[in-house]
Amino acid sequence: MTKESSMQTIHLTATECTPAVEFDFAAQRFSLRGESWPENAAAFYRPLQSALESWQPQASQLTEVNIDLSYFNSSSTKMLFGLFDQFNRLAQNGCEIALNWFYDAEDDVSEEFGEELSLDFTALTVTLHAEQRQ
Repeated sequence: MTKESSMQTIHLTATECTPAVEFDFAAQRFSLRGESWPENAAAFYRPLQSALESWQPQASQLTEVNIDLSYFNSSSTKMLFGLFDQFNRLAQNGCEIALNWFYDAEDDVSEEFGEELSLDFTALTVTLHAEQRQ
């Protein structure tokens, strides 16, 4: 049995202060949606980072990362950068990784953050998706 087929999908329901998480290792699709301002960001994100570290993707298959966070605090930013760095390293090793950054079209800060991702993580294909939100 290969590592990628033995990895379980991680599914976490969103709470008031943590995003919904869907890490589907077999399909090579990863998503975070909602808000991220947990009291202990490291405790929330480290298990996700650990799972990602032990995962060995199929290089021939596109890996899709969808990030749709309406709000995230500075502690979450640090942990998100850790996740993005892991995806960037996988891309540097030959995996094709598309990072889709969804943001409110009225939120200049989130748009700029998405733009900076493409500068900081150059091996990733970063696409910004502006959405009209209420």
